[in-house]
Amino acid sequence: MRRRGRGLGRPRLPSTPPLPPAPPEEPPEGPRAPGPGRARPERAGRGLEALAMDQKGFRRGSFQSATSDEDMLEIAGASMEFSMADDDPPLDREMGAGFSSYNGGGMNGTSTMMDFLEEPLPGVGTYEDFNTIDWVREKSRDRDRHREITNRSKESTWALLHSVSDAFSGWLLMLLIGLLAGSLAGLIDISAHWMTDLKEGVCLAGFWFNHEHCCWKSNTTFTDRDKCPEWKSWSQLILGHGEGNFAYILNYFMYVIWALMFSLLAVLLVKGFAPYACGSGIPEIKTILSGFIIRGYLGKWTLVIKTITLVLAVSSGLSLGKEGPLVHVACCCGNILCHLFTKYRKNEAKRREVLSAAAAAGVSVAFGAPIGGVLFSLEEVSYYFPLKTLWRSFFAALVAAFTLRSINPFGNSRLVLFYVEFHMPWHLLELVPFILLGIFGGLWGAFFIRSNIAWCRRRKTTRLGKYPVLEVIVVTAITAILAFPNEYTRMSTSELISELFNDCGILDSSKLCEYVNDFNSTKGDDLPDRAAGPGVYTAMWQLALALIMKVFITIFTFGMKVPSGLFIPSMAVGAIAGRLLGVAVEQLAFYHHDWAIFSGWCSPGADCITPGLYAMVGAAACLGGVTRMTVSLVVIMFELTGGLEYIVPLMAAAMTSKWVADAIGREGIYDAHIRLNGYPFLEAKEEFSHKTRAMDVMRPRKSDPPLTVITQDTMTVEDVETIVTSTTYSGYPVVVSRTSQRLVGFVLRRDLIISIENARKKQDGIVSTSIICFTDYCPPLPPSSPSVLKLRSILDLSPFTVTDETPMEIVVDIFRKLGLRQCLVTHNGKLLGIITKKDVLKHIAQMANQDPDSILFN
Repeated sequence: MRRRGRGLGRPRLPSTPPLPPAPPEEPPEGPRAPGPGRARPERAGRGLEALAMDQKGFRRGSFQSATSDEDMLEIAGASMEFSMADDDPPLDREMGAGFSSYNGGGMNGTSTMMDFLEEPLPGVGTYEDFNTIDWVREKSRDRDRHREITNRSKESTWALLHSVSDAFSGWLLMLLIGLLAGSLAGLIDISAHWMTDLKEGVCLAGFWFNHEHCCWKSNTTFTDRDKCPEWKSWSQLILGHGEGNFAYILNYFMYVIWALMFSLLAVLLVKGFAPYACGSGIPEIKTILSGFIIRGYLGKWTLVIKTITLVLAVSSGLSLGKEGPLVHVACCCGNILCHLFTKYRKNEAKRREVLSAAAAAGVSVAFGAPIGGVLFSLEEVSYYFPLKTLWRSFFAALVAAFTLRSINPFGNSRLVLFYVEFHMPWHLLELVPFILLGIFGGLWGAFFIRSNIAWCRRRKTTRLGKYPVLEVIVVTAITAILAFPNEYTRMSTSELISELFNDCGILDSSKLCEYVNDFNSTKGDDLPDRAAGPGVYTAMWQLALALIMKVFITIFTFGMKVPSGLFIPSMAVGAIAGRLLGVAVEQLAFYHHDWAIFSGWCSPGADCITPGLYAMVGAAACLGGVTRMTVSLVVIMFELTGGLEYIVPLMAAAMTSKWVADAIGREGIYDAHIRLNGYPFLEAKEEFSHKTRAMDVMRPRKSDPPLTVITQDTMTVEDVETIVTSTTYSGYPVVVSRTSQRLVGFVLRRDLIISIENARKKQDGIVSTSIICFTDYCPPLPPSSPSVLKLRSILDLSPFTVTDETPMEIVVDIFRKLGLRQCLVTHNGKLLGIITKKDVLKHIAQMANQDPDSILFN
């Protein structure tokens, strides 16, 4: 692979330090953002083309127009209308500042050179929807900008102050992201807690109080949570009493009605105002951070609707969580706040560094785990993560956690509802059940991924995807009807996890803590292992039924057209399985303490087994099996428990679950959804070991038409316009001549169209017969010839090239580490073809015996 020397149009890249590994990018042949009133076309199966032109010819202002409100976009399989005309505007016009202005003009005898590009053209250097960014160009622009600011800072005090403010702007942006993300998370937590309890009753002391806060206001002593005098169930409010079959049926009915109302409102808001607000958001965030552009996905309408509908979806009782969508919410905050700072507004690569930090802040407020959030961003969603971004991510996560702690949404001075502390040590022999929980988590993760992907694929390929509202209503009705009779499914999933993590104390009144007490053997606050009472056995049966329900209902819930996270449902499945196993081991140790496996460390009257710890390990195992997280998962769970003592059990379970799940299928749930949706994400964790060469992947193939090229100084405006209108490629190689095929550079279709349109309007003498020149010195023309249009400034004079004999494993590595859009293939200096990222993805899929046409986007 070599980098061709640069000309005068752009700075020489070899003189700059080498770039760190950048996120992968999609091939440049992505579908073009449609104009007003047209449906967005799907572009699948193309190797070379990118920005598809839906109509022939040029339209004035076609690249400045906003996306239509009537556009159709397929998200996870269902086409729905969306309005995002101003949701996430393209980068500012100054984006073209990275290009040097050039002298365009005609060379007709004694005529002077005409300069119609004294200022950067609006739109040149920007990107269309569903297209990739040029990481190399963006980083080069940022270096040029920084170099210019540094040089100017030596000239005046004002320039020095500007340099200082520019350096400080990144930290100020992180502060604002943390404050906004923490505030929204607190609002979501408080609202969801209140609306969840609203399904069961209302507080007479103030309807805005949830059940727990209402009972805190009570001056009356009561022994049971349900006997709080200030809290009235719907049957008590309507009938005047809460006992009897009719009261139970009325409460049942109100529970289902509220759940249906919440979910219906959520799906209608998503469908009507912001379809991008559905789902988890993490697969799309990963794709965006790899360099892909999805206009509106991180816009203000998406933020508003996702915040509102996330509360509604969680409150409806569906088997979903808010933790994944909180990452999306935080990234929306980061993207919107980027527009306040010039260097982030104008540079897509810099903006993605901010989004990586915002993702860390999202996990920080979701779990109350700032360090875990930073590691999650590093391990799971980010690809390009320099040291500077690491520190800023930590700062954003810290500010977000501090803001949420100041709001105190749960009233217990904790950032999450299921924070727990364990004090009893674990024994080495307990690693056996911990590893068993890891095996269960891996099996559950692999089963869930395959089942959910199969269901989502069916949703995409059948009529089911055309009725998202009906699907949400049906799943909500089934969930609510099955959930109400069981108290462990009726409560919110976060409350369920908190109940399962709890270590039983003397004052606990939960069924899980109804043991046969022997107060003579009680020492302080520690209770010895005791025989299970009737309440524990009842709870075990209810938890077993809850486990079966959660396992299957989550498969159909994740991926619906409402905000839906997967962290909490996965943790709930593992916590239930862990609590069941923990109680079983506890009772086994109590009744058979003389067995060899217990006799050495679990004597009668001792507190040996902590079932809550088993629930926590099981939750980590199942979450790891689904997402394939390891380090960040252990740190998140460690921050949840507040103790270092249980890191080894968590590590054992997380690694076991990952090994088991990877043995069945290599992809985690987010990578599987990326592949299902056809996003152009080049996974860096996978190794390419096939012995193919660049000539086997490049286009054109032997049976294809010749490669479309533009000559450097012999083609007219009409010739170039004909090429652009008759093809759908995102860019064109520029060669010396058609006979020599010696490569000069590469020009993007978008820049070419914009430049020609502006030249026709601003430069006199530019007509269809004008020669387009991509060199510094154009050939002399007769005096009667029209003006020459010089477009050297938009030409990339240093495209990446490889030879036709380059092994594909090297080509794939180049695409992964540099995030290339395309790579030109040469032989002895002559242009042979081109390899785009889509070609690479299709080749990888073909080598893995997968459908290469599954790569839908470019």
